[in-house]
Amino acid sequence: MAAGDTALAVTLVVLSFVPGAAHQGVDLAELPDRPLDASGLLLLLAQSLPLVVRRRWPAVCLTVVCGAFAAFQLLRYPTASASIGLPVALYSAGAHLRGGRIAAPVVAMAAYVAFAVALHAVGSPERFMDYVTFALVLVVCWAAGAWVRARDASVAEQQRRAEDAVVAAERARIARELHDVVTHHVTAMVVQADAAQFLKPDRVTSSLSAISETGRRALTDLRYLLGALDGTGNSVLEPATGELSELVARSRAAGQPVELVEQGRPRLMASATEVAAYRVVQEALTNALKHAAGERTVVRVNHGDEWMDLEVTTDGPSGPGLGRGSGRGLVGLRERVSVVGGDLRAGTGSDGGFTVWARIPVGMS
Repeated sequence: MAAGDTALAVTLVVLSFVPGAAHQGVDLAELPDRPLDASGLLLLLAQSLPLVVRRRWPAVCLTVVCGAFAAFQLLRYPTASASIGLPVALYSAGAHLRGGRIAAPVVAMAAYVAFAVALHAVGSPERFMDYVTFALVLVVCWAAGAWVRARDASVAEQQRRAEDAVVAAERARIARELHDVVTHHVTAMVVQADAAQFLKPDRVTSSLSAISETGRRALTDLRYLLGALDGTGNSVLEPATGELSELVARSRAAGQPVELVEQGRPRLMASATEVAAYRVVQEALTNALKHAAGERTVVRVNHGDEWMDLEVTTDGPSGPGLGRGSGRGLVGLRERVSVVGGDLRAGTGSDGGFTVWARIPVGMS
């Protein structure tokens, strides 16, 4: 940017001495010209060279350029290409001025009125409407800069909001993963530990082994999640629907009588849809362990051509109470399933049992 502004300033100075372009500039006075002397040369340079700092110090640039332009006109020096620095400085002030964005235009307009009065006093032939027209041109230059500034600010704000939305979505995703992983594993460990006190001594060892295995799996999943949080992990550990049998087996080991019924041939699915399907079953089994321990639970999976239908039913006089507690359960599942274009419903059946039903698209996204 600085190199471009320097090149612009130098170009305007050079053009002020190039035959055919030297007198192509801004001239409001329309007064008889006097020869360009040392003072005129300094004023000519002052109309263009300050453009070098037009982005960094727009107020200083505008003040110097306007003062030099006014003096150049009042002293009747010949029109020079350097005077083009005036509209450029006005545009730059509108685009880059940070403070005094209301006071600066007011001061500038007052200075312009004083300048017009001074020109009239020294005999300028310009009419009132000429001064008004020139003022409108200056206002347009300022307004163009202000519009560019507003546009850039709007784009920056939209980008910031988009970045915030991405961060919020990632945080929500990791929060859901933490909820699903911690709740499932810890619930299984608590149920297994509670049941161990009622077991015969020869079965306590196997129960402790199951608790230990569940704990190790929880630590593995948490390491992946923590790695995703601090940026050291490659990715979040994402389960697949092919692991449902293992999930059911772990629930059985925790003491819950669970049956897995699958129909159809598994289809290739997008990662997000596989995770959503897995988490639906995981959350339903977790709540069965928490609120209906020991009750028969059936997991039905229907692999269709376009949809995967999941149904997890837990028997008993009181359902597993999905959605109670922190509120992340049912709400989080519905959000996760809806994101991939699916649907989820849950409720108590006529027999008092509880059913979670989900339909998730199979197609790769």
